[in-house]
Amino acid sequence: MKIYTRAGDEGATALFGGGKVGKDHPRVEAYGDVDELNASLGLARSIDMMPRIDEVLVPVQRDLFAIGALLATPDHEKMKEQLSKARIDEQRIEELERAIDACEAELEPLRSFIIPGGTPKAAALHVARTVCRRAERRVVHLAADIELPAMVVVYLNRLSDLLFMLARVANKRAGAGEVTW
Repeated sequence: MKIYTRAGDEGATALFGGGKVGKDHPRVEAYGDVDELNASLGLARSIDMMPRIDEVLVPVQRDLFAIGALLATPDHEKMKEQLSKARIDEQRIEELERAIDACEAELEPLRSFIIPGGTPKAAALHVARTVCRRAERRVVHLAADIELPAMVVVYLNRLSDLLFMLARVANKRAGAGEVTW
């Protein structure tokens, strides 16, 4: 199979499960941002590997692949199927919350805003957090026109909180201080 198909040369792309839309369609914007978030997390994982942080990120990357497939699926029955495969449910949200709580237990309480930066690992996690927020905004925008499972927005919202906390933990574990605003 060749990587290029020439099918998108006219500015349209095929959706998972059928149909075509323009490459600037809100659905494509949403799953494109989720894909960018996934790549950002891959970059963050590759910098100064920290096993306990990276172990949290690998399942998140798998979740993001499933969310991307769900967002690229116009058929509601196939979307439900993707959601069940994705395991984006209350239990998964609770797992993210437990990871956030574990980070909080390791850190001093926040007393002011943190300026993103620090170590390369933490900076990459902060970038991923902002990409996550953009993906969340795109999904909310898409959900205004297309019925989507509410759990997708909840997941992305919780994930951005987790990425913020992981960035703080990465700085702490590396001995880097935080710059406050």
